[in-house]
Amino acid sequence: MKRISTIFVILLFVLGISANAWSEMPYHGGGHIMLNASDLEWGPIASMAPGAKIAMIEGDLSKEMPFTFRLKLPAGYTIAPHMHPAYERVTVLSGTLHFGHGKIFDRDGTKALETGGMAIMAPGEPMFGYTDEITIIQLHGTGPWGIEYINPEDDPRK
Repeated sequence: MKRISTIFVILLFVLGISANAWSEMPYHGGGHIMLNASDLEWGPIASMAPGAKIAMIEGDLSKEMPFTFRLKLPAGYTIAPHMHPAYERVTVLSGTLHFGHGKIFDRDGTKALETGGMAIMAPGEPMFGYTDEITIIQLHGTGPWGIEYINPEDDPRK
């Protein structure tokens, strides 16, 4: 049994997963996370303009661990140009997200990502977007997570 434990620890090390990070994963210990959309608890998100709602599914955005969350954006919502410190992976679950790359908001420079559409952006790459209808997106990645607005005046936390 000790040999199996040793092999497991070596495997975790090789995969780059520390024992501490492993113990903090929300599904550690044989559990699963299984939810229906109706189970999600939506609330305001301080780092985005009023109207956006967040529902955390897994993880702690301040720690180096996997995270998954959803954003519900109202019709007519604008996402100001910003960047993230880690890869951003977005999937459109409903509605349409008009998404663009760059430091300046350019409505005509976006791509309409419809339901099922997705985008993957590298760390530090500026992006922006808007909605014409209620849109729900799911984001996942590995923290720590954050958002830095290109124009500090766009940051609702200030």
